[in-house]
Amino acid sequence: MATAYGGPSASRTIAPLETASPAASGLQPVNDQFLTLYIMAVFLVLVIPFWFLPGARTIISPLKLYVIGWHELCHMLAAILSGGRVTSVTIDPMLGGCTRVDGGKPAFVLSAGYFGSTIVGGLYVLAAWHTIGAKIASFFTAVGILCSLYKVRDKLTFLLAAFWLGLLVGFWFIDHASPLRWYALFVGIMHVFFALWDFTDDRLFKKTNDSDCTQYALMFPKTQPHHWAVGWILFEISVFIAFTFIGLTVFKMPTSQMNAEAAAFLPT
Repeated sequence: MATAYGGPSASRTIAPLETASPAASGLQPVNDQFLTLYIMAVFLVLVIPFWFLPGARTIISPLKLYVIGWHELCHMLAAILSGGRVTSVTIDPMLGGCTRVDGGKPAFVLSAGYFGSTIVGGLYVLAAWHTIGAKIASFFTAVGILCSLYKVRDKLTFLLAAFWLGLLVGFWFIDHASPLRWYALFVGIMHVFFALWDFTDDRLFKKTNDSDCTQYALMFPKTQPHHWAVGWILFEISVFIAFTFIGLTVFKMPTSQMNAEAAAFLPT
């Protein structure tokens, strides 16, 4: 309420004071963005045991099927675009994936897998900075999980897929679907660092299907698989940092504003 001072010929209005935190600029996080960074750090650590440890790796097998399936799809698309023909595809959360191609440009086809996985992972990481982006990403995740079950005959995998899909749907109805951000972030980290998981699986667990790093070494005999692994992992780290910086720069808004925008987009 304004308060006037002075006589009828002169008055002065004193506006009420407003308290607000100073707006951050550039890469400096605002208060609500710190939570995303903290959860990102936790997930970077959690994905490692979930990908490799017996029991834990079974729990996330439907997500691994989706991640491996996307990786193999990138190989398939590159083969077709370069004039080749896909002869067979294997997608297995324990054995890894394998796409056999007749013709095409081998170097292009081989590089498409890691490149495609990393870029898609970066987009998922970006989606985790805003609930609307996470909502959109959830549709791709659901379709990806369902498509990757096409050749699965294991009942446990079907049950786990139902759990992860149910969790995805359930998150739509919690706090304006904001938990979808963490779902997208977890899947994004699985995607973006696929070369790391693939190479480690190959080296430590001697999986049936060789990693792409091993295939590179066979294609270029003067190199070693770990040389390619280092190069691709550095690329993945760069992409992860780049998309994180984009999220920090673009999505500077309080949670209340993000929730209001999310509530207007496919409200639940």
